[in-house]
Amino acid sequence: MNNPPPPRIHVLAKPTGATCNLACSYCFFLDKELLYPGSSYRMTDEVLENYIRQLIEAHRTPQVTVAWQGGEPTLMGLDFYRKAIQFQNKYRKPGMTFENTMQTNGTLLNDEWCEFFKENNYLIGISIDGPRELHDAYRVNKGGEGTFDKVMQGLRLLQKHKVEYNILTTINRINADFPLEVYRFHRDEVGTDWMQFIPVVERINDQGLALYQEGTSVSERSVQPEQFGRFLTTIFDEWVHNDVGNVFVQTFEAAARNWVGMASSGMCVFNKTCGHGLAIEHNGDLYACDHFVEPDYQLGNIAEVDIIELVASDRQHKFGQDKFDTLPRQCLTCEVRFACHGECPKNRFTTTSEGDPGLNYLCAGWYKFFTHIDHPMKIMVSLMQAGRPAAGVMPILAREAAELEAAVAKVGRNHLCPCGSGLKTKKCHGRKHAETIPQPQSLPVYQAQPRARVVAVSEER
Repeated sequence: MNNPPPPRIHVLAKPTGATCNLACSYCFFLDKELLYPGSSYRMTDEVLENYIRQLIEAHRTPQVTVAWQGGEPTLMGLDFYRKAIQFQNKYRKPGMTFENTMQTNGTLLNDEWCEFFKENNYLIGISIDGPRELHDAYRVNKGGEGTFDKVMQGLRLLQKHKVEYNILTTINRINADFPLEVYRFHRDEVGTDWMQFIPVVERINDQGLALYQEGTSVSERSVQPEQFGRFLTTIFDEWVHNDVGNVFVQTFEAAARNWVGMASSGMCVFNKTCGHGLAIEHNGDLYACDHFVEPDYQLGNIAEVDIIELVASDRQHKFGQDKFDTLPRQCLTCEVRFACHGECPKNRFTTTSEGDPGLNYLCAGWYKFFTHIDHPMKIMVSLMQAGRPAAGVMPILAREAAELEAAVAKVGRNHLCPCGSGLKTKKCHGRKHAETIPQPQSLPVYQAQPRARVVAVSEER
């Protein structure tokens, strides 16, 4: 052990590897089956017990998160997770509690699953990409058929059994153009009060493959930087004027923590360094990160070296520290670096205006978002520091908007806009009302195809 181990770690366990009952078009992890040719892709009881024991031993905190992901983790069957609970009880330290989580597509859930989740206080993340027309664009089964109805059936079962859950939405080239439709669907029709928005950045190499994090191009399914920025800012404006305190959006919560200046944002992508969020495959192989499940980032196997030693290794320490050490000069001097910290290293494959490597593909979108939210974030921070609820931002912004509208009414169209933009009023807040309100657009219907599988690794690693 070469470095002091962290007091706690987060490991995404993949007991079925990349195996899934769906074939979502943009799912980068489906191709990972190539890493284990001939495997059954099922975690054995021996690996499971070893993993739970070592995860507990690696914690010096009273709470341990046991996180299951895939592929589709429900393919393991309920008995596997019952055994996991038994091993938690067998190895728990005095006073230790467990938070069990699972990310699922929801299509295989039934009453028995939901009863188990409720009994064992599971937090379930369920993947929904918006209304039917947007969800079914890419989230399809192996025959290319949409999965919306099955996902919603699983979601309603979670709600019926009062299982704690949140919604994870991947933002892609299609649904990114419908931010309010996505947000309002989740809020009003799904009925959730917690959402995650994850950008789809499907990086491909010169051969058009996405098995490894290499290449400087992205697929046609990937969200575009400016498009992603518009998506987030549009939803933020809806949220900050109407839903603060009632609806929680992970990205907004993380941003608030960085505006306050807390040690961690709660999202590894927005922290200064990383390396404490790892992934374990079905056979016990431990990887530096869920987004880097590939040979160059395999730390070892927990049957040979304990998790705590692999996490504290020089190799993993460097992986985490490189997040900051490899930032280009443009990032180091950026006014919103405190909020972004260069985002996830997996997306840093473009160059700066000066030609320096390491710029995040989504930089333009994140910059637009973080500069846009600065004013309301500062209001919320001041409210919280005064011991008042952040929801107080809503009447403040409403009053500011009314004052601005009154000021605009008093100036000529060719005078500078009272908002301070430097534009003439007629080009800014004096535009005709109809021009300033986004016009509703009907949701298109797409017929997606399952993701084409990579059949062979193109080169030796």
